[in-house]
Formats: sequence, structure tokens, C-alpha cells
Amino acid sequence: MDEKRMPDGIVLTEAQKRSRRQRSIAIALALGVLVVLFFAVTIVKGPVVLLRPM
Repeated sequence: MDEKRMPDGIVLTEAQKRSRRQRSIAIALALGVLVVLFFAVTIVKGPVVLLRPM
């Protein structure tokens, strides 16, 4: 599309921008905690994780 004809779209207020940023940070922190948790469980279990029953 031609950029000159595109509408401005939705313009967020400062409160909405702040809320979106806080939500993004919370999601990133939760994902980081989940990654660390999986890593810790893998380290605690050790090489036993690789043993499979035949």
C-alpha cells in the first residue's frame, strides 16, 4: 500500500503504553523464570535424563 494513503490507526494514550510495557515485562520475567526452572530441573536430574528403558 501507499504510505500516504494509510490511516494513522489506533493511537495509544500514555497510560495504555505504560500498561503494555508492564505487561510485556511481566511476560518476559515469567518466561525467564520458566526457562531457569527447566534448566535447574535438568541439572538436578543429571545424566539420568538420557537413560531410556528398552
